[in-house]
Amino acid sequence: MARLEHVNLVGKNIKNSLAFYQAAFPHWEIRAQGEGQWYGKSRNWVHFGDDYQYLAISDFGEGENRDLTGHTVGFAHLAFAVTNLDALIKRLKDAGYQIYKEGSEARFRKNIYFLDADGFEVEFTEYSSDLPQERNVQE
Repeated sequence: MARLEHVNLVGKNIKNSLAFYQAAFPHWEIRAQGEGQWYGKSRNWVHFGDDYQYLAISDFGEGENRDLTGHTVGFAHLAFAVTNLDALIKRLKDAGYQIYKEGSEARFRKNIYFLDADGFEVEFTEYSSDLPQERNVQE
C-alpha cells in the first residue's frame, strides 16, 4: 500500500499560506517548523497537517506561479477529498477567499477550486459514493 504523505510547496509568505490552509482545515496544526538553507538561499519552513498527511510550506519563492490557463509544464493543482464541501466553501469565503473555478457536474461528486496565497490551484471534492468506479462518472 502507498499513500501520499506530504506535498512540498514553495511560496513567498508562510503566514499568508497558512491563513488559506487553516481556513480550509481548522483541525490541522503546525507539526514542525524551522529555518535553513536551500541551495544557498535562506528559507523558513513549516509542516502543516494532521497525523497522516501535511503540507510542507517554504517562504523562499521567487517570481510568479505558472499560468494555470496555459500549457507549460508544471504543477496543475492539488486536490483534497472532504466530507462537507459546503462547510469548507463557507469557511474559505468567510476568510476572504473567492471561488476560482466551479467544478464539473457529476452524479457522485461535487467539487470546487480555489487559489491559495501563492497561486496554487486547490481542488476540494466531496464524494457521495464509496465505490471508486462511481466517483469519476461524468453525467
